[in-house]
Amino acid sequence: MQSAIVGARLFDGESFHLGAALVLEGDRIAALIREANLPPDMPRQTLGGTIAPGFVDLQVNGGGSRMVDGSTDLAMLRDLCALHRSLGTAGILPTLITDTPAATATVIAAGIAAARAQVPGFLGLHLEGPHLDPRRKGAHDPALIRPMTGEDLTRLCDAARALPALMVTLAPESATPDQIATLAGAGAVVSLGHSDCSYDTAIAAHRAGARIATHLFNAMSQIGNREPGLAGAVLTTDLCAGVIADGIHVHPATLSLALAAKPQGLFLVTDCMAFAGSPATELLLNGRRVLRREGRLTLEDGTLAGADLTMDRAIEVLIHLAHCPPDRALAMGMSIPADILKSRLGRLQRGTPADLVQFADDWSLRAVCQAGHWSPT
Repeated sequence: MQSAIVGARLFDGESFHLGAALVLEGDRIAALIREANLPPDMPRQTLGGTIAPGFVDLQVNGGGSRMVDGSTDLAMLRDLCALHRSLGTAGILPTLITDTPAATATVIAAGIAAARAQVPGFLGLHLEGPHLDPRRKGAHDPALIRPMTGEDLTRLCDAARALPALMVTLAPESATPDQIATLAGAGAVVSLGHSDCSYDTAIAAHRAGARIATHLFNAMSQIGNREPGLAGAVLTTDLCAGVIADGIHVHPATLSLALAAKPQGLFLVTDCMAFAGSPATELLLNGRRVLRREGRLTLEDGTLAGADLTMDRAIEVLIHLAHCPPDRALAMGMSIPADILKSRLGRLQRGTPADLVQFADDWSLRAVCQAGHWSPT
């Protein structure tokens, strides 16, 4: 049976619609049409504010007090996706940060099982490391960072072919252009990050097949007057890039500069840790304490260790602090990351799950819809 949502401004993934209706059929979107064209006998739910597709997050390290790690299995991935759907994120890439070959193999096996089980919200995996540059390690364990071997490359290519999507963050210092080209040829989304590379090295990696950069400005070579670095390569090419818009990882003024310099290709990530959906104030990461204090996650030495961030908060920061137009901010958390994975999420399209979010007029999150059922936040 069909029903319609009316009365709200609708965002379709690219632009706003007034006087429109979103028609649902069970747990799926059926159509986006003018309200005046609805059949008079169709049941209607009148809502206010702005209704938009659920978020898409390509960098999710954990949630509910658990991290993606060497103990990850199908049940954990199912729970992680369910948690983030309850927070308004319709699809995620569970993300393993630098770990052992055994842990990587375990997470890949769990991801393949999740894909076969068609776990709602599971879009694939993101392997952030271990092929990084220790000079830009961030919170990654330097003892586990290493160059890519032939065995690593084979494992990653096999995973890329078996998963719905595989994103691999690597530093071009730790992988050759031929390895990057082979990965991209196998279908992996190669992302440059945790790198101190030169601009020219970044450009060479991009030409080899890298399409993305991981958390722009963080853990990467910065823009200098004579050496633009990886950050400069992102802002002067068609490399897409995730950004952590929590007001901590990147200053709002710097976000504004990036938005002006790069009209297309920027998208939001939360880089959230096990703290998401949990009241915990600390956790262990490869044996090291991560502390949660005043919206900031750090190791004991003060190094940032992921983000204490939800996607709705990132959108608020973009709109209110970085002065981003609302339609662009929403697209950065919905359709742009979905398009990178060639996913149909992030848009109000016929046949996609009715996983939606409702914003108040001040862009705070008011409610979340999972499979057609609304819950207030």
